[in-house]
Amino acid sequence: MTQRRRRVRCAYREACALELAALKPGNVHQEAGGHGMTVDDFLLSADASAWPLTDPDIGLGERLYRSVSATRSAVGRNTNLGILLLCGPLAQAVVDPRLSGSLRQRLKQVLERCDRRDTQGLFEAIRLAAPAGLGSAETHDVAGPVSATPLEAMAQAAQRDQIAYQYVGGFADLFERGQRLLDALEHRWSDPVWATAGLFMDFLARVPDSHIARKLGPEVARSVLERAAPLTKALLGASRPEGCRAELQRFDRALKAEGINPGTSADLTVASLFIRRLEPVCAELEATAGACRYSPSLAGGHAPRAIL
Repeated sequence: MTQRRRRVRCAYREACALELAALKPGNVHQEAGGHGMTVDDFLLSADASAWPLTDPDIGLGERLYRSVSATRSAVGRNTNLGILLLCGPLAQAVVDPRLSGSLRQRLKQVLERCDRRDTQGLFEAIRLAAPAGLGSAETHDVAGPVSATPLEAMAQAAQRDQIAYQYVGGFADLFERGQRLLDALEHRWSDPVWATAGLFMDFLARVPDSHIARKLGPEVARSVLERAAPLTKALLGASRPEGCRAELQRFDRALKAEGINPGTSADLTVASLFIRRLEPVCAELEATAGACRYSPSLAGGHAPRAIL
């Protein structure tokens, strides 16, 4: 395994573990499982999917299908489809040696280069995962024939699905607000676990959660957003987040008793944490590439070789 792949694999597993450590109402976390799943299910899923997710020699569609298949083999159910859909392109942006630039620039190259073969793999991955409330679509249905690139298919779903919206928008919410909020919360609280909880609550209170909407309907998703909003405001405004723990725990128990799982908000949180760990890797790659581009004749020797 190359050093680059090892670092991306480690970054992915760290992001998954940190998200699980945070108190996230309605979702599985270290303090409480939920919806028939435990923290161990998600840790096993992260370990199993990390290898195919970071393969430098395959495209996005095959990457997603192999990662879902590895998860299925490990835990026998869908625990991480949304995580993989978001983290797959990000991982490819770093491990693919043909790409260059910042993480955001590399991601744009990944998404723009995808073709219908990648859509085939994407659709097969979704069918294999069989997420709750998937339903059907008039165009670009995952059960039908492939007639579009991943970006074209995601554009058709972007108005109703937060993950599809990220594809179309170049993951702007995660690169911009997500990273700014993590910076601010970690600086104020000096605690990455609480910063992660704050980020999750911000996602939950800003846009109706797609997983809730698919499974229980848009009205329920909107209701959860409205219930989360005052608690999110209190948490993000707190000097000590521990003061909000009891209210977060009560909200967690209430959502789980109602069978409500804000899964997409958790997926967006993992991907934001993954970006946070990948951006320094890309910066080092670019710095190394720049050093390798100097003229050996002027330097009086051989150009250094990239080791990442």
